[in-house]
Amino acid sequence: MEVKDAVFVMSNQDYNKCPAPNIPEVAFIGRSNVGKSSLINMICNNKKLAKTSSAPGKTQLINHFNINNNWYLVDLPGYGYAKVSKKMRAVFEKMIHEYLQNRPNLLTTFVLIDSRIPPQKLDLEFINLLGEWGIPLSIVYTKTDKVKTVELQKNWAAFKKELKNNWDEMPPFFFTSSAKPKGKDDLLNYIDEIIPLFEY
Repeated sequence: MEVKDAVFVMSNQDYNKCPAPNIPEVAFIGRSNVGKSSLINMICNNKKLAKTSSAPGKTQLINHFNINNNWYLVDLPGYGYAKVSKKMRAVFEKMIHEYLQNRPNLLTTFVLIDSRIPPQKLDLEFINLLGEWGIPLSIVYTKTDKVKTVELQKNWAAFKKELKNNWDEMPPFFFTSSAKPKGKDDLLNYIDEIIPLFEY
């Protein structure tokens, strides 16, 4: 698949106000500062599509983008640390959870993981939560250009070991770098494969 057209549709805090679920959509989420916006921009061939920032917590709404007039790409707020109040973090959590559990056209949620660090409790808890809810997910390792191959393999092996405590079958996984770029075709080809699974 090639992204020829990526158009911002809307931002909001309420899943009820999201676009009508009449075409398939995939969501991107991860801890704050995992490189989500840069990855989305890389996939869509548009450096200005999703707002990037050196400060965590830039994305604070559910953002819908129409891709090729065929499917939605959804940019969700990050979970975990961000320079916002405890009250606002609770708002983000409610917004994310309601969206994930109530979008019938959501084909998969790409959970972004920083490849440079060992498995984090917060990431594992979120992935296991999606599993409990029965929400399809895929794991995307980001920033692989910033870590040595040996360290990357070590972190990934440790991550898989942790997942096997709760998962009989591993979710699909991808290795990416927005800087290289790397993993773009793998992600888009996977999306292309699952889009036909959508029934309206």
